[in-house]
Amino acid sequence: MKLTKQEKSWVFQDWGNSVYSIMITTAILPIYFKGVASNAGIADHVSTAYWGYANSLGTLLISLLAPILGTIADYQFFKKRFFSLFTWLGIAFTVAFVFVPSDQWMLLLIFYMLSLIGFSGANIFYDSFLVDVTTNDRMDKISSYGYAFGYLGSCIPFVAFIFFQATGILPISQTMLLNGAFLLTAVWWAVFTIPLWRNVHQVYFIPHDKKPVRSSFIRLGKTLKNMKQYRNIVLFLVAYFFYIDGVDTIFRMASSYGIDLGISDTTLIIVLLVTQIVAFPFTIIYGQLAKRFGGKALILTAISIYIIICIYAIFMKTATDFWILAMLVGTSQGGIQALSRSYFGKIIPKERSNEFYGFYNIFGKFSAIMGPALMGIIAQVTGHTQYGVASSLFYLSSAVCYCYL
Repeated sequence: MKLTKQEKSWVFQDWGNSVYSIMITTAILPIYFKGVASNAGIADHVSTAYWGYANSLGTLLISLLAPILGTIADYQFFKKRFFSLFTWLGIAFTVAFVFVPSDQWMLLLIFYMLSLIGFSGANIFYDSFLVDVTTNDRMDKISSYGYAFGYLGSCIPFVAFIFFQATGILPISQTMLLNGAFLLTAVWWAVFTIPLWRNVHQVYFIPHDKKPVRSSFIRLGKTLKNMKQYRNIVLFLVAYFFYIDGVDTIFRMASSYGIDLGISDTTLIIVLLVTQIVAFPFTIIYGQLAKRFGGKALILTAISIYIIICIYAIFMKTATDFWILAMLVGTSQGGIQALSRSYFGKIIPKERSNEFYGFYNIFGKFSAIMGPALMGIIAQVTGHTQYGVASSLFYLSSAVCYCYL
């Protein structure tokens, strides 16, 4: 399938910003934070809890902003402005990690939350651009291409970091190498966002209003009042709220969980890299299969796999167990995210895509608040991180029921 210039530019943004997910959210920064916290005398299970709380708080703040920002962004010219604002916020605080002293774990968490707000906020508008760059019949494939190439693109800086860390070919300290990784993440993200800034434009919009903020609150109120008209959208959002909790919790807490199991930093980084590589072809496969079997059927398949992942995670004890779990995640993580995004894009009014993707993100983000927070609380109370994973089983199982409605 040949992609248009707009579709390619949109996919390149996923190629660019996904490096944040692997380097900052999942691999490098969590490991670095665990080390800084350990040096400060904080127990492993407690620092895991703090990392969960930071993810939850940062996600809460952007979730509270998502619906109204999305509604305002439906006006002509606003979508790209908001996208740029949050993109630069995320990039700026990714660079700011370089200037955090190695003993300031709290400041590191604060900067992480601010960078997470930038990253998550930008993705609200990036997701909604999907309806502007492609058509309904191509949406599953384009969304899957975005996630797939995001996994592949993020591997390049990640492999570079692993290579320089393993070989010691550069005559620099570990701290300088980590700072270089943070800078590379920011630069990579910015450079591969340029095609979207140049070639992607808001096709579906509401005509400009003299009082956009006031009018946006009125429109948002009317939408909430008339939700009965959007039954299929509401049911999907409820199901999405439940199943994405399990997906996000496992993704955000994987590194901390692995460290608590006694897995070495080097092994953990290699596992995460291989997971990214596995996710690339499987995400494209999900997009291909959706054309034949439908997006809903493939989403249910992915939910079933995540239920198996949660059950397995409760009982895993060794590095081999962690490898098996990571490979299972790689087979379905990109597929369920990509098809959720495209399925939602097909059922919403396109001229109000930002407003509805604001709801999509708030449902997704609020589930991301609950999962890491609950896992953190259970880990802190019981002293066993794996018990926290069991909380995701309820959400995933409940999602299956809603998907059948």
